[in-house]
Amino acid sequence: MACVVLIYHVLSTIQELADVPSSEVELESKGGGMSGDHRTVIKGSPSQYVKLNVGGSLHYTTIGTLTKHDTMLRAMFSGRMEVLTDSEGWILIDRCGKHFGIILNFLRDGSAPLPESPRETAELLAEAKYYCVAELVNACENALKRRERERDVEPACRVPLVTSAREEQMLISTSAKPVVKLLINRHNNKYSYTSASDDNLLKNLELFDKLSLRFSGRVLFLKDVIGSQEICLWSFFGHGKKVAEVCCTSIVYATDKKHTKVEFPEARIYEETLNILLYEHRPGPDADLMQATSTAKGAAAALAASGTAGGTVSHASDEEEETATTNTRRVVSAGLARLRLS
Repeated sequence: MACVVLIYHVLSTIQELADVPSSEVELESKGGGMSGDHRTVIKGSPSQYVKLNVGGSLHYTTIGTLTKHDTMLRAMFSGRMEVLTDSEGWILIDRCGKHFGIILNFLRDGSAPLPESPRETAELLAEAKYYCVAELVNACENALKRRERERDVEPACRVPLVTSAREEQMLISTSAKPVVKLLINRHNNKYSYTSASDDNLLKNLELFDKLSLRFSGRVLFLKDVIGSQEICLWSFFGHGKKVAEVCCTSIVYATDKKHTKVEFPEARIYEETLNILLYEHRPGPDADLMQATSTAKGAAAALAASGTAGGTVSHASDEEEETATTNTRRVVSAGLARLRLS
């Protein structure tokens, strides 16, 4: 009776093995490992799905995709190489899985969009070399060479030309850098220019070009040629707000008529440009910084307001202007020194 039972169990086992579909993946265990991981040899039909864990990035694809091209993945999933699996059946690959999806798409379709960033393209190139995907290696290398050539001919300094007030506001408010804007429009003048005005206009333009070349990586420079009624005006912005401005024009009175005088306050322009660099790499509006760098503008406005009080126009003497300028510079210097030490 015992022999009959034993024969029955043997026949049942043979029948169960015969009923297993031929397309099912066979895992032939080759040994044990830590935490239930063990090495196996993968065998199965092209339509069979497998689970991949590539550096923590999980993917689900078919053996046909993995063996479609002559790569290391074909060797891994055609039974020629052992692979490491965990206790849940995930096949473990000790590589970064950031770009593995691109590699799978390339294996499926023979092509795939490459990353926009040269750095990420270089990362993908390293993974393509590891998996021996020759065509993807060539595509990445060609893309990097093309971007290198484009970078060689790309201008090192770009200065947007403002075409509208809306565009100007958008550029200033969205820029992560401090902003320096030069408004220059010789045709806004209602009167004749003084003899040195044209030379000073050119000097302002030349200084703007020099500063934009020197600080293009740290400051956004804008040029406005269709702006307000001003002729030559420098404006300085930090965190999207105007910090200071330098007007280079004034009206002078001759015996017979008015003239427009264009000046070139080079030292003042340099000073405001250096002040605006303090806004670099600061996460948000800084009250102390705004106060320190805007003191000169506030003092000038207060002086103008006091001069026009009561509807009368008064002109400060040279000594008064010099004293006010000196005091203002002392306050600004003290504020900036305090910010640099903080």
